[in-house]
Amino acid sequence: MRIVCLQHASFEGPGNIAAWAALRGHSLRVIHLHDDPALPRMDEFDLLLVMGGPMSVHDEVEYGWLVPEKQLIAECLAQGKFVLGVCLGSQLLAECLGSPVYRNSVKEIGWFPIRLRSEADSSCLAGVPQQMHVLHWHGETYDLPPGCVHLAEKGCRVQAFEHPTALGVQFHMETTSEGVQAFLRNCGGEIGTGPYEQPPQELDAAEELHGDVNRRVLFEVLDRIARRVAANH
Repeated sequence: MRIVCLQHASFEGPGNIAAWAALRGHSLRVIHLHDDPALPRMDEFDLLLVMGGPMSVHDEVEYGWLVPEKQLIAECLAQGKFVLGVCLGSQLLAECLGSPVYRNSVKEIGWFPIRLRSEADSSCLAGVPQQMHVLHWHGETYDLPPGCVHLAEKGCRVQAFEHPTALGVQFHMETTSEGVQAFLRNCGGEIGTGPYEQPPQELDAAEELHGDVNRRVLFEVLDRIARRVAANH
């Protein structure tokens, strides 16, 4: 399987998704939109991976590449090519599916549990443990896009959703210990004292408690996505 990863910031890469791709023998091409906004052709990939970033989906003036990126995501949806959106990536995916993206009532920064809904049992998130702690780092959210299934909730109502050919997750299962350090170096100043904001020292320590579980579950989710991609070919 050929995977193209759209990366929006130098410190938010594919993390353990890259490790999974290497282990399973899939090719992974990372496009650093923050350095070179040239997008791939539709025939160059089987799965589009859209990562997170500190910008908003609404920042099209400052980040002009957001416009063609949204067009690419919309084209994937129109042609039935699978899209996996993580954090900002899920917000871009939600907007392309017709859902408004807006500031959440609280920021979510830190390792907090998500609550899987019963609908997740037949989704790409099947088997994800109830109340699994995952890393969050976002201040915006969205309503459930039309035609999608609501999979998880907690600090924001829609933590994850599934479309017939897409999965959007607000949280980061892919983050490595190095990735957590990169978040803290680049975005640590965003952490406040809200109910879903974890002090930096606690956030850093929590990776040791939850990182291995996240990696294992992430691989299972990606295996399900890979089977869906293969079934559509």
